[in-house]
Amino acid sequence: MKATTFRQLKTLQTVARVGSISRAAEELHLTQPAVSLQISLLGEAAGTPLLRRVGREVQFTAAGEVMARYANDILGLWNEAGEEVAALRGELGGTLRIGAITTAEYLVPPLLVRFTQERPGVKLHFRIGNRDEILRMLATNEIDLAIMGRQPRELRTSAAAFAKHPMAFVAAPFHPLMRSECVHLSELETANLLVRERGSGTRATVERLFKEAGLKLHFASELSSNEAIKQLVGAGLGVAFLSLNACALEIQAGILATVPVTSTPVERAWNVVHMSERRLPHIADAFRCFLIESGATPSASSRLLMKGEGRTNRKIPGKGE
Repeated sequence: MKATTFRQLKTLQTVARVGSISRAAEELHLTQPAVSLQISLLGEAAGTPLLRRVGREVQFTAAGEVMARYANDILGLWNEAGEEVAALRGELGGTLRIGAITTAEYLVPPLLVRFTQERPGVKLHFRIGNRDEILRMLATNEIDLAIMGRQPRELRTSAAAFAKHPMAFVAAPFHPLMRSECVHLSELETANLLVRERGSGTRATVERLFKEAGLKLHFASELSSNEAIKQLVGAGLGVAFLSLNACALEIQAGILATVPVTSTPVERAWNVVHMSERRLPHIADAFRCFLIESGATPSASSRLLMKGEGRTNRKIPGKGE
């Protein structure tokens, strides 16, 4: 193992993360044979192969999985060492590695802008994914912080709330439900309801709403994209239950409006999450403190809702009009 280099560890880490030699070669700007050579040399140093061929694909051996895990830890510690030395010089730099669930992609960028404007030496590694993908990145040390709603039970994490997360039913301004001043949840049982995929925070919340009201959730479509749902709902296809952080621009533009359903909006919290047993790099800890201390300003849609302007007074045409 004395002949092992950081380049070999980085190559192994990249193959493990992206899942193939070809994609790793692309990311590292190397040829596929060069990537294979680095892995082979590392395997020789370890005294056992790290990859095996299965048809046209390569898979990690048991030793390869162990080495990939430790390569990730070693490279992470090395980066932390560089940041610690920079901190001793009074510099706050390095790479902020952060992930966010898809709904939070509307919330996080303005916060990152505010944070990095005062810290020009900071680089960003910002990943967006569904809840399962973000949890995997957190567990495998690909990111240091995760922005999500519910704190995960699957991992040993620490979480701190930093912003409000309002969720509500939305529809096109010309939807028939918008004629009412008050809509009961039971009226949505027969509505063309569009929801996020199982496992998402908004899906779990709307399921809980119906269950607590003793109603059955009948949904027309299940989609994994907020953008797709907003496009369909804005065109008049149906009603959706979404994060108001995700609908800010559409509500401001009058493309969507909040349906006046009793007991909504439902207010939860956005959390910044990290692994409990893993020491945060200085830059990640600084961003975590920044979120907790300054929080997030209310989204445009949240402000409109609080002022009672999240709906429209547009006339709904009747028959013959």
